[in-house]
Amino acid sequence: MAVPRTETSVAQPLNGLARSLIRHGLLGEGMARDAVEAARREDMAFTTYLVDKKLVAAMDLARAASRDFSVPLFDLSALERDSIPKDLVSDRLIQKHRALPVFRRGNRLFVALSDPTNLRALEEIKFASGIHTEAVIVPDDQLGGTIDGALDSARELGGMLDEDLDNIDVSGAEDEQAAKASESEIDDTPVVRFINRVMLDAINKGASDIHFEPYEKFFRIRFRQDGILHEIARPPTNIMTRVIARLKVMSNMDIAERRVPQDGRIKMNLSRKRAIDFRVNTLPTLYGEKVVLRILDPSSAMLGIESLGYEEDQKELFVSSVHKPQGMVLVTGPTGSGKTVSLYTALNILNTSERNISTAEDPVEIQLGGVNQVNVNEKTGLTFAAALRAFLRQDPDVIMVGEVRDLETAEIAVKAAQTGHMVLSTLHTNDAPQTLTRLANMGVPPYNIASSVVLIIAQRLARRLCEYCRMLEDGVPHEELRKQGFTEEDLATGFDLYRPVGCDKCTGGYKGRLGIYQVMPVSDEMGRIIMSGGNSIQLADQAREEGVRDLRRSGLMKVMQGHTSLEEINRVTKD
Repeated sequence: MAVPRTETSVAQPLNGLARSLIRHGLLGEGMARDAVEAARREDMAFTTYLVDKKLVAAMDLARAASRDFSVPLFDLSALERDSIPKDLVSDRLIQKHRALPVFRRGNRLFVALSDPTNLRALEEIKFASGIHTEAVIVPDDQLGGTIDGALDSARELGGMLDEDLDNIDVSGAEDEQAAKASESEIDDTPVVRFINRVMLDAINKGASDIHFEPYEKFFRIRFRQDGILHEIARPPTNIMTRVIARLKVMSNMDIAERRVPQDGRIKMNLSRKRAIDFRVNTLPTLYGEKVVLRILDPSSAMLGIESLGYEEDQKELFVSSVHKPQGMVLVTGPTGSGKTVSLYTALNILNTSERNISTAEDPVEIQLGGVNQVNVNEKTGLTFAAALRAFLRQDPDVIMVGEVRDLETAEIAVKAAQTGHMVLSTLHTNDAPQTLTRLANMGVPPYNIASSVVLIIAQRLARRLCEYCRMLEDGVPHEELRKQGFTEEDLATGFDLYRPVGCDKCTGGYKGRLGIYQVMPVSDEMGRIIMSGGNSIQLADQAREEGVRDLRRSGLMKVMQGHTSLEEINRVTKD
């Protein structure tokens, strides 16, 4: 790729690295001069400009720099990110010089650079850290990715300064200009800092929701972590109204309206590459407005199916079903059971340039590039059914409906599944067999159900045992284990039972969650049961005969694998 020549670029002196690249035949002299000027004009590091514009391969540039300047070539991929001594210098200094301290040996601090002539970076880092610095050379693309990752990690671990908390980029998702205009109405720096800290703490702790709850004599804040609510603070009641007002401004709500519920969104930019959305809802209560923030982290939808907890046979059924040219895949379970993540995982699997994918959601929780996402708005008449009808006129391959709520939506979705489209959606039922009878009870003709639904996934989320502190459970009688649902084959094979303990790395002995699934393909025999007016009990018996594990059995398998405790599976699956 050629760089435009300018008259001034001819007069620019070449630095030592540019001359080195010319000598090695990696750049022509004219191109080198133009690149030096263009990098200066765009306020970019010379090495970054060369790599971004694909003028020189990052590794070729690093090898030439290492050889000519006698600086060791270092492989950042072999470095553990947690071991980076980034706390010795500020984020601003790292970003300013594109220079990252990578390890310390005694009184020497080794700093990764892509340009060995950047002596000023070494001097400023030496002054800031008080430690003698030495350079190591790394490819520029490796360096940029590692710096972004290290700084994101630092922020996620709570390494923000108070001034950073004041200046976090937070805005309402609907109308940023209106939000900024309202900002002056609630100009209270301690409250701003407090709310930013609460939101960051929730992200760091892996919370899914934040509850701000006003009562007569106290004001409580709770996080929902791994499906369980935990109280984390009781701020003074005299700041309660200011906190609520600030949250409403951030989410672009009407701060003067306190009598009716309101909905909004907040976008928090943690770094250049990571932003977190919060879905916000207010509810008038006896002593003020309760505000709940649902944390919508796009990275949760990018985990990949391997991270969700499917057994191997269940995963194969899921993947093969969503790749069918037509049909309906339904995910069922209560609120908070991970249905949305399962649907987005399927969309990520199917999201290629060859497919036209459209979704109707209420609201859109996670934004996906390459997917046409529609926010359902009942007030304006944009219902799930209306969105579905519009999708069918736009040549879709894959359609995702956030939830099948009524007969009209169900009928359109079923017809779409019968006419060459893959339809993904959710329902609120207790298990997979009940989903088929629920559709029939809604009024969908049994023949249409049998000919359109190809797979039903019922799911729950169970807390995962902390690997650092879990402890073996001894002396549980076999008779008790049989009552819990373990088979004679399980007992003969043998397995270890673990119980939660609790340590500084977890919450009450648990850290994170894993999915428990009932993955039920709709077979021909199940179709006959549906068309003959059969009930969910008959369908469940048929599923069992065909080898489909119910939720309880899937949960017990997680217990035998040591991933969770029997107590937790009883909480999630026992009737």
